[in-house]
Amino acid sequence: MPTTPHPITKEKIPLTLGHEFSGVIEEVGDDITDIKIGQRVSVQPIIYDGTCSACRDGLINCCDNNGFVGLSGWGGGLSEHVVVPRAAVYEIPDSVSMEAGALVEPIAVAWHSINISPLKKGDAVLVLGAGPIGLAVIQCLVAKGAEKIIASEVAPRRRAFARQFGAHYLLDPTQDDVVARVREICGGVGADVAFDAAGVQAGLDQALKAIRAQGTLVNIAVWEKPAKLQMNDLVFRERKYVGVTTYVQGDFREVLDAIAAGTLKPEPMITGKIQMNEIEDKGFKALIEEKDKHVKILVEVSP
Repeated sequence: MPTTPHPITKEKIPLTLGHEFSGVIEEVGDDITDIKIGQRVSVQPIIYDGTCSACRDGLINCCDNNGFVGLSGWGGGLSEHVVVPRAAVYEIPDSVSMEAGALVEPIAVAWHSINISPLKKGDAVLVLGAGPIGLAVIQCLVAKGAEKIIASEVAPRRRAFARQFGAHYLLDPTQDDVVARVREICGGVGADVAFDAAGVQAGLDQALKAIRAQGTLVNIAVWEKPAKLQMNDLVFRERKYVGVTTYVQGDFREVLDAIAAGTLKPEPMITGKIQMNEIEDKGFKALIEEKDKHVKILVEVSP
């Protein structure tokens, strides 16, 4: 969150939080004719300038000045009301709940990471970390037809979530030799693609050795500390290491369509529902002190 004025919003902390949310249209601009008051929508929260080279190439997620509604200004999901550009609003199909609409943002992160990857039918996939993004990756892999999904996660409860959402094999990196087990599961050659949703050095080291020759490791995680990359693990096996960030135009629509079609069923990610006056104890503290028990806690702003 910006401690100096953000280049687009001109806002800085303190700010209203909430970048994963759905809502109901209350007003529209005079020139908006394709969406109406009363429609249920999911909000794509990326803020972008539209003028930098990345934006001109359609890569709004890579904008030189990017930010997020709910992190960089313009209000957020915990506001009573929020004003966003028309391009940020996606109508929720009638068959999709408002709760599922609030989950589109994290699922779109996973969806985009798979779209960026070279994943093809029949590939074996390793997912590092079964937190909210790792679990979203597993769900999206299932929706896209992946047939061999291996999840590596320390916390027993999160391994159970990974199983629930479709992982075929579960590994505990504190007990299992991840590299050996992945190769065993994959017929001795390693995984075709790996997704790092954990962002820890030990996992990175394991993943680089666990993917096959010319395999790809996709980094989704935001790292808290600098990472070390053993370049020879890439060079001598012609492996690839790819960074991805958030999503681009079209990913939200594809996720909503997949939920409407029933190929994505994200509601079980919601492990708690609370009111605004409960957010400190049953929201923030619960996610900090009992993070292994929760995936997403939904806050109802307007009853």
